[in-house]
Amino acid sequence: MHTPQDIASINVATLAELSRAVERVAPSDLELLLDALVRARRIAVHGLGREGLIMRALAMRLFHLGLDAHVVGEMTTPPVGDGDLLLVSAGPGHFATIAALCEAARSAGAKTACVTAVPDERVPSECDLVLVIPAQTMASDTASPNSMLPMGSVYEGAQFLLFEYLILFLRERLGISADAMRANHTNLE
Repeated sequence: MHTPQDIASINVATLAELSRAVERVAPSDLELLLDALVRARRIAVHGLGREGLIMRALAMRLFHLGLDAHVVGEMTTPPVGDGDLLLVSAGPGHFATIAALCEAARSAGAKTACVTAVPDERVPSECDLVLVIPAQTMASDTASPNSMLPMGSVYEGAQFLLFEYLILFLRERLGISADAMRANHTNLE
């Protein structure tokens, strides 16, 4: 049993797990996602549960970069079509609702990209682009648990870190300053 006195050892183990997951992401796949984000006229993001929260955080940072980024399901999300990108998270590889959204985006002419831990499942295999984060998800935590963290926490944590690095790469590629990003931050807080 872990106690608050174990915080230092738990932190070391957890950070090592997150690092392993992030370091095993293929740089070439990350480069393809960066290119797709830069080229997209409009970006819509979606995920479910905790993955959805991470996707919302990514949309916020994309907006701070000055990109036309939206969260699927929000009332102000515009339609997608030619030149647009739907970026979804499907850690376990398949969710019926995400599959339906990808089909709708493809039918409208948009490109689709999926972040996942299971690239051979339906949603990623039907997307134009796939970024694999090799980490335990909720779907794999009982069959072969390899983390002290519950369910999909390692995937979600690695996803958050990877997206922060993605923003760093995009900021440098687009030549956006920290001040320009800050200027896009809301003043209604």
